[in-house]
Amino acid sequence: MLRRPVAPRVALRRLRLMPRAVRRVDAVVARRINGRAAHPVLDRGAVHLSRAADRGVLWFSLAGILSLAGHRRAGVRGAASLTLASILANLVGKRIFGGDRPLLKDVPVGRRLRRQPTSPSFPSGHSASAAGFAAGVALESPRVGAAIGPLAGAVAYSRLHTGAHWFSDVVGGLAIGVAMATVGKALVPARADRRMRVGRRSGGAEVVLPASADGEGVLLLINPSSGRSVWRPDPTGFVSENLPAATVRRLADGDDLSDIVSSAFGSSRPPTVLGACGGDGTVATVAHLARAFDVPLLVLPGGTFNHFARAAGLESVEDAVRALRSGHGVRADVAELSVDGAEPLTVLNAVSLGVYPAFVAERERRERYLSKWLGGLVAASRVLRRARPVDIVVEGRRARVWSVFVGVNRNHAATVAPMQRLRLDDGVLDVRVLHAGARPHAVAALAFGRRTSAALRTLRLLPAAAAESRITDEVVIAVRSPDGAPARLAHDGEVLDGTGSGTRLREATVRIRPGALRLYSPRA
Repeated sequence: MLRRPVAPRVALRRLRLMPRAVRRVDAVVARRINGRAAHPVLDRGAVHLSRAADRGVLWFSLAGILSLAGHRRAGVRGAASLTLASILANLVGKRIFGGDRPLLKDVPVGRRLRRQPTSPSFPSGHSASAAGFAAGVALESPRVGAAIGPLAGAVAYSRLHTGAHWFSDVVGGLAIGVAMATVGKALVPARADRRMRVGRRSGGAEVVLPASADGEGVLLLINPSSGRSVWRPDPTGFVSENLPAATVRRLADGDDLSDIVSSAFGSSRPPTVLGACGGDGTVATVAHLARAFDVPLLVLPGGTFNHFARAAGLESVEDAVRALRSGHGVRADVAELSVDGAEPLTVLNAVSLGVYPAFVAERERRERYLSKWLGGLVAASRVLRRARPVDIVVEGRRARVWSVFVGVNRNHAATVAPMQRLRLDDGVLDVRVLHAGARPHAVAALAFGRRTSAALRTLRLLPAAAAESRITDEVVIAVRSPDGAPARLAHDGEVLDGTGSGTRLREATVRIRPGALRLYSPRA
């Protein structure tokens, strides 16, 4: 592929501004990389990784996953640092320094980009964006930043491997990214991953529940497949040591929770407490059964995100055991979801349709052979490229939307994708609708919330689109799918059975049920 020639004055500017020693190092590094044979998989991987980071798509997708995983501030700070670094590198740095890029004839054919960039070479915008995002995330959450750092380094190296940049270009870009994250910290101090512990102040009418020092009367259902993407010790040993009298059942593929619980309650010694150790989907299913058999719920956080457990102040298995031993509990609101008039299901966090259920379905399909984080990253990239709006009718009003979220109790006001309630007992549903508009706005709004997307619109980096919210106690949503494709629905992070396999969702009704769940919770 022929390159468009760079203006001679741009190339000469690099010769004038770059010290001879820097240019010598660039040449040595380029010769060593290009002269060393690499496995074709590495060549292709470098090309794909470099392309994935074009226009920040890789980082914005990852920021969206962090936001949904409870690291919203980290995702927002990373995106903001990336934006500043990209502006400084591409709009300022390249105009001041410029310079020609490496010659394609020196780069092995198998590792060349399909479209070689033609903008000035110094600094590397990809490297600046990667370093800005990783450093911004690390300022809010050092642990998450450490996990993202190698990916940022791989993106920076891919610019060398594919012959898109000189070594000094990459170093300059990395320096700009870290500098912009540092400047951002000076302007808006980081909180070092200080997560909102909602449950400690979330209310809920206090109730006295059956106390058990050794687990007597507890049927605990453990889902070992939950939380596979994060390191968490197996709770079985801790439960056996601290609750030796509890009946513990580890779930296997194909187990029916309803059958297991019904059999236990049909025995001569039915349980007095139902316990769940797993993610939000598992907890929601067991909560539904606890309501059906009129027993309190014991939640041991064992999933990836644990939105409901955190809202109830349950940060660890130890918190749950202490609450059980003290007999302290609260009454928590739940919602009931009925699809096409079917028997209602219990919802603990949120009901959603549109882009998010499509993301969940795609992630679940891929996390069988990838981790949840990597599978989520791939799913976000695919869904956000291919997603289409859906047509809905709410209270007689027709609309084309990207997403509808119905949160149980009020959620944080800054986001259009509520996931974790601020209280346990305010008796309302929090409905958020993101109307159809430009796809980039939908991505930014779902990933970062209203304030950040508004700032990006002010900078003319995003077009305008409408989002609305309302508080109610019941909402009926009719979904129309004119192209015949199924409309997916999710609740508590799980795609509803049938909605992704050809069944057309016609109508969903969500109602609030105040104080309908008795729940063990630590004292405020």
